[in-house]
Amino acid sequence: MQAVIEKFISFNVPPLITLTPQQARQQPTVADAVRGVLQDRGISTAPAPVGSVVDRTVPGPAGLLPVRVYTPQGAGPFPVLVYFHGGGWVIATIDTYDSSCRALCNAAQCVVVSVEYRKGPENPFPAAHEDAYAATQYVMNNVGEFNGIAGKVAVGGESAGGNLATAVSILARDRGGRVAVHQLSVYPVANSDLNTPSMIENADAVPLSRSGIQFFVQNYLPNVGDRNSPLIALVNANLQNLPPVTIVAAGIDPLRSDGQALADRFRAANVSVRYQVYSGVTHEFFGTGAVVARARDAVSFAADGLLASFA
Repeated sequence: MQAVIEKFISFNVPPLITLTPQQARQQPTVADAVRGVLQDRGISTAPAPVGSVVDRTVPGPAGLLPVRVYTPQGAGPFPVLVYFHGGGWVIATIDTYDSSCRALCNAAQCVVVSVEYRKGPENPFPAAHEDAYAATQYVMNNVGEFNGIAGKVAVGGESAGGNLATAVSILARDRGGRVAVHQLSVYPVANSDLNTPSMIENADAVPLSRSGIQFFVQNYLPNVGDRNSPLIALVNANLQNLPPVTIVAAGIDPLRSDGQALADRFRAANVSVRYQVYSGVTHEFFGTGAVVARARDAVSFAADGLLASFA
C-alpha cells in the first residue's frame, strides 16, 4: 500500500477543499497511482480479464443512466451485483472503479452492473440516491436483459457508493420495491458526524482527509438539514428487515468509525453482519489488488458474503 500512496502523493494533488468540483474531477486518482506503480515495476497495466464488458443505459428519474455491465466467462445466467462507485457523490466515474468491478465479477462469479449516477453540486441530494434506486429496481425487474438470475441481485459500492447500497435497500423496503439479497458496503459514509474517533485520528490521511469529506458534503449536501437525513446518516436510520450486509473498513481512513458504527447498528437491528477492518491500508485500497495483497483479501471476503447470499 505504501508504494501506491507514495505514487499518489507524487502527483501533488491539491487539497480538494481548495478546488472547484470541476477541477477536482480532473485530478489523478488512486487508480492512476496503481497504474504508475505497475509501470515502475515493469508489470502490465492491462485490466483483469472478464467474460465481457458492455456499456449501455437504464432509465433513471431524470433521463437515461449510463451503466457498465461486467459478465463472467461462461454461459450463465449469473447472480447480479448492482455497484455504485465512490467519489463523495461529486467526483469519479465508473472508469475510476473499473478494477473493483472486475475483481468482484471474477471472485463472486456474478454480473456486475456499475452505475453512473448524477453528482453534486449540479445535482445535489437526493439525486444520486434516487438514480441508484431507479437503476437497481430496473435491473431487478429486467434481470434477464443482464443474463442474470431473478431473485439473486445484490447491491454494493465503495465510500459514497457504500452509502448508496444501504440507502437503496432502505428505499426499497419503505417503497415496496424489490429488495436485494445482500448489501456490500466498502468503507461507507454512514454518519454526518465529522468528529468521530477515526475522523480525528486520520484527519490528514491520504487519499481521503477530513477536509476532503467536508468538500463532498458542501457540494452534494448544500442544504444543511439534508446532512442528517437517514439516507446519509445511516447510523440513525431504521435498519430493520434489511438484507445481510458485508462491511469492509480500512485502518487508515477517516470513515473507519462510520463502518464500525454501521455494523453495530445493523447487529442491533438483527441484520446478519460480516465486518472486517484491514489494518495498514487506506481509503480506496479495495480496488488496488493488482499491487496490494490486502485488497485481494478484502475482495475475497466481500465475495464470500455475496456467494453465501447468492446460494
